[in-house]
Amino acid sequence: MMGPRTPTEPDATMSPLRRSSRSHGDRSDSTETLQKNNSSNSGVILDISALKLEVDSEVPPLPPRYRFRDLLLGDQSFQNDDRVQVEFYVNENTFKERLKLFFIKNQRSSLRIRLFNFSLKLLTCALYVLRVSLDDPEQVTGVCVNCQNRTSTTAESTESTEINWDLIFWVNRRVPVWAIQVIVALISFLEAMLLTYLSYKGNIWEQMFQISFILEMINTVPFIITIFWPPLRNIFIPVFLNCWLAKCALENMINDLHRAIQRTHSAMFNQVLILICTLLCLVFTGACGIQHLERASNQNLTLFNSLYFCIVTFSTVGYGDVTPHIWPSQLLVVILICVALVVLPLQFEELAYLWMERQKSGGNYSRHRAQTEKHAVLCVSSLKIDLLMDFLNEFYAHPRLQDYYVVILCPTEMDTQVRRVLQIPLWSQRVIYLQGSALKDTDLMRAKMDDAEACFILSSRNEVDRTAADHQTILRAWAVKDFAPNCPLYVQILKPENKFHVKFADHVVCEEEFKFAMLALNCVCPATSTLVTLLVHTSRGQEGQLSPEQWQRTYGRCSGNEVYHIRLCDSKFFGEYDGKSFTYASFHAHKKYGVCLIGVKREDNKSILLNPGPRHIMAAPDTCYYINITKEENSAFIFKQEEKDNKGLPVAGLYDAPSRLPVHSIIASMGTVAMDLQNPTDPPEDSSKLTLPTENGSGSRRPSIAPVLEIADSSSILPCDLLSDQSEDETNQSDEESSSVSDFVKGYPPNSPYIGSSPTLCHLLPQKASFCCLRLDKGCRHNSFEDAKAYGFKNKLIIVSAEMAGNGLYNFIVPLRAYYRPRKELNPIVLLLDYPPDNHFLEAICCFPMVYFMAGTIDNLDNLLQCGIIYADNLVVVDKESTMSAEEDYMADAKTIVNVQTMFRLFPSLSIITELTHPSNMRFMQFRAKDCYSLALSKLEKIERDKGSNLAFMFRLPFAAGRVFSISMLDTLLYQSFVKDYMIPIARLLLGLDTTPGSGYLCAMKVTEEDLWIRTYGRLFQKLCSSSAEIPIGIYRTESHMFPSSELKDGYPQSQVSINVEDTGGDDQRDNRSESWKEKTRTHRMSTTSESEHPLLRKKSLQWARRLSRKNTKPPSRTERFSQQRLNLYRRSERQELSELVKNRMKHLGLPTVGYEDVANLTASDVMNRVNLGYLQELQGISEQPLGEETRTGANTDEMNDHQNTLSYVLINPPPDTMLELNDIVYIIRSDPLAGPNVPEDPAQGQSSGGGRMRQDFGTETRDETHL
Repeated sequence: MMGPRTPTEPDATMSPLRRSSRSHGDRSDSTETLQKNNSSNSGVILDISALKLEVDSEVPPLPPRYRFRDLLLGDQSFQNDDRVQVEFYVNENTFKERLKLFFIKNQRSSLRIRLFNFSLKLLTCALYVLRVSLDDPEQVTGVCVNCQNRTSTTAESTESTEINWDLIFWVNRRVPVWAIQVIVALISFLEAMLLTYLSYKGNIWEQMFQISFILEMINTVPFIITIFWPPLRNIFIPVFLNCWLAKCALENMINDLHRAIQRTHSAMFNQVLILICTLLCLVFTGACGIQHLERASNQNLTLFNSLYFCIVTFSTVGYGDVTPHIWPSQLLVVILICVALVVLPLQFEELAYLWMERQKSGGNYSRHRAQTEKHAVLCVSSLKIDLLMDFLNEFYAHPRLQDYYVVILCPTEMDTQVRRVLQIPLWSQRVIYLQGSALKDTDLMRAKMDDAEACFILSSRNEVDRTAADHQTILRAWAVKDFAPNCPLYVQILKPENKFHVKFADHVVCEEEFKFAMLALNCVCPATSTLVTLLVHTSRGQEGQLSPEQWQRTYGRCSGNEVYHIRLCDSKFFGEYDGKSFTYASFHAHKKYGVCLIGVKREDNKSILLNPGPRHIMAAPDTCYYINITKEENSAFIFKQEEKDNKGLPVAGLYDAPSRLPVHSIIASMGTVAMDLQNPTDPPEDSSKLTLPTENGSGSRRPSIAPVLEIADSSSILPCDLLSDQSEDETNQSDEESSSVSDFVKGYPPNSPYIGSSPTLCHLLPQKASFCCLRLDKGCRHNSFEDAKAYGFKNKLIIVSAEMAGNGLYNFIVPLRAYYRPRKELNPIVLLLDYPPDNHFLEAICCFPMVYFMAGTIDNLDNLLQCGIIYADNLVVVDKESTMSAEEDYMADAKTIVNVQTMFRLFPSLSIITELTHPSNMRFMQFRAKDCYSLALSKLEKIERDKGSNLAFMFRLPFAAGRVFSISMLDTLLYQSFVKDYMIPIARLLLGLDTTPGSGYLCAMKVTEEDLWIRTYGRLFQKLCSSSAEIPIGIYRTESHMFPSSELKDGYPQSQVSINVEDTGGDDQRDNRSESWKEKTRTHRMSTTSESEHPLLRKKSLQWARRLSRKNTKPPSRTERFSQQRLNLYRRSERQELSELVKNRMKHLGLPTVGYEDVANLTASDVMNRVNLGYLQELQGISEQPLGEETRTGANTDEMNDHQNTLSYVLINPPPDTMLELNDIVYIIRSDPLAGPNVPEDPAQGQSSGGGRMRQDFGTETRDETHL
């Protein structure tokens, strides 16, 4: 292509164009030959071409870099031969297009032009008013300017009743006014002609017959004519009609203004403006027209009188004091009224339509308000009344949020219930509803998202396709983050696999993660769902305080406890414990102030630690997290001296309860033998102080409790193997048990089902189980077991009924297989699934021990029996996605409720934990149509709801006992995070979703008969802190109540009967210690078996209770007794029928029926609580009697089953002097075993009575007697 050339070559300096043309072949050669022939004919042309060639030949060569590129890419110069420069948008370069761009298209210049035009029209109207004010009808001159008798003729005509037409056509116009009007008319005319030319589209008549063009010509052309014909200068011209042109100019100006400021949602403003301008133009036109026409009558009207007449006429008042006198003005009034009747209704109709549409769409949130006031935005797919009220009640429960506005951005129209609620003055002033999408910037601009303090994005959990609902939530979160990067995001996601898409959000709550973790903990820590729900709801603890039931008052008062935080250096609660251990600070703060310190966060660490243990030394910059009725900033401190000075004055304390200062805990903390303390008299119920118990005169001694050390004694801390279970090594086990648990190892699950799951150290199998071995009801080549009985499990089963094996179900297994669970207490888990799981899920769970699945449903009795329901301790019924939406509201739970009720009748000893879609449906759990006590609780719920309580459902027995749960109850967790940004991390730590090194975990222990010497919750707090560094946070209490029989129509006034063994007389023998204990624990609560020590005493207690109940009621008549016996026989036959049904199906399936016969005679009531109270043994003894004895004792058994019921409830952070009762389950936060061993108990304490037992109960690893 380009070879080396010598300087002598003629083509060395040839331009690239010439070189490229030479290489084109014969065609280029012929072209050169033709040029030479032409050049021979014309020497001048030849010289010019030679000159051009010489100029081209002087072009310097390309730089070397381009030459090297050409060497690689080839000679590309031929591509430049056909290159043509193209200019775009040449049509805009014409004169007409430039004028159109300036006058019409350009927003700002067009706005200026229209503003100038509007000013001209207003000026013409003002000049007309000025001309009218200067007008004198007696000096009117017409065409004959030199006529002398014009004035006399006018004067004579005014005296007659005839119409003076000259005064209608001629006016008195001063020369300066005329000159200004001519100038304005000339400018307006030229502008109108120019705009007509620019807007011309091929049809000139369309432009000429426009009303605006006709009015422009009427008001401008006559003035231009008067320039050339002076006699016409006084002719009347209706210049006041320019008000309509001014109206059109104002409309166009407003449109251009909105275009310039990018305001698109201005239809309502424009319509209101048009309506106002129309009214003003009608009134102004009528006033000017009537005033001018009345000049021709003998009674002239001023412009003000005409204006007054028009306003009175258009307002349909019609006083009649000012009226037109001649028919032209009267005709004008008729025309104006007709025009008003046609134009105004159309305007009002358009305005009403726009108003209705604005009400639907919600209008806009003004920028001025957004910059001066604070607001939060709630983005939802569809807004339901329950969701709205939960958000508003929780959001505005905090005092500092009272001045906030809530802007709701929803793509759907408001339903009737939401509209009705938002019209309440309480919410109408603070809640603004906008219909729009979060994916549109215009709607986000309407909501002023960039100025919002927070944005809550909630998923629609009632959708059939929950994955699609999550995808919509993700897009909303992305859109908001793109539009307003600085706006804090609070996102609710449904499925855990979608959580990592919104990881950028400030706070994220995954519904299925929390749901399954909470349901799992419910199996090992009863009523964990109730505990967490009460903690995340804002309450003042005033629920149930007017109830006659003692348990409702106590339960409602303790429900007001919430989690708060404060810096140690700023706290009066914890400031004095700087440099002390965490355990020491927690115990003494609870003993002194009644607050429960549960966690701490270092200043240089972002992680919150729950109960870091005694090795954690409190520092001034630490942030303390504690449970209390209210935060410290809102608490008043009244010390003992002030209390003495103010003796007799009612002062509110931390607990409005019959309690006193726990001085007995102070005595016990000295490490000496403490004296028995008790209350000789019952304090008044409205006492607001923690009362001080007095000493017991009996002089009895009990074991003392070791003091809580300020700093952990490092010399007493023994090393331990962090990955071994000392409990299994130290306890005596059979060889079979030892071999079964020794197969487990501790480690992290190798396969996570989704991205974003927190790694948790768990009990794992040494080798993954085969997928075939995970199937419970089918054998394989590895084992031949086909039912739960064949496996021979040592512990009770936990059965989970779910529709499908979603990734969230993984969070149910992990907390139950966490490393801190003792190996011997691991319960087998059976997943009863409607659809078989996929291999991805099986790969994630095959590493966990004793986890199986089975395809089946809970409405199939055979499936329930095959999965081992008679060997199960807990059955968890998860809400199904396919039933979450129903055509009728609140009917989504119908199938679940009926199926659970059926299982409860078939398997009464089973503890069933149910998840519902709607919390209001929990009243149907364990439903009994004639249950008077449930009806009384329903009335209490209505009372609390009328008071505006956020926890009106808390007194429902299934919820209080932790047997029912709805995930919507945890929505407040996300709302509360706006004020308490630490609530989500604390909840995740409590539920085991996150495991922070050094942070503790939630577990439970059961108070047995041998533990009752501790007596009070405050002393238990000290015992736990001193022995095993555990922090108690609440009590799960089960009480027995005597509910009235609904079938007996006696109408007993008592809703419950207090049963005390001491009231039955002296026919029973008790030792001194139990007798003194019963005297000290007598309260208004109905506890029957807290003093029992043996099954015989327990059976006698039941007999005493029946005898006492018969003493308090009138003996039934003979007829009533026969009726009751017939009813008992009917009931027993129904139970036997259900029992026979189950046993027949078990025989058909080849399953043994031994496990079902023991509890066949139980009714459908809360039998798990009866097991806790020791009733099951009594009932089993009754069920094992011969048939003849069953007939004889049937009435007594049914009487006990119908009248004797139990209820359970949760006490969060009860006062220190709360008396412990038998079978109380205490929620404790145990320190992390991997963070190092805790301070062991003093060996000297083991010599005291009961010390060895408590050391075994509360040890960190040894759990032989601890019931979870």
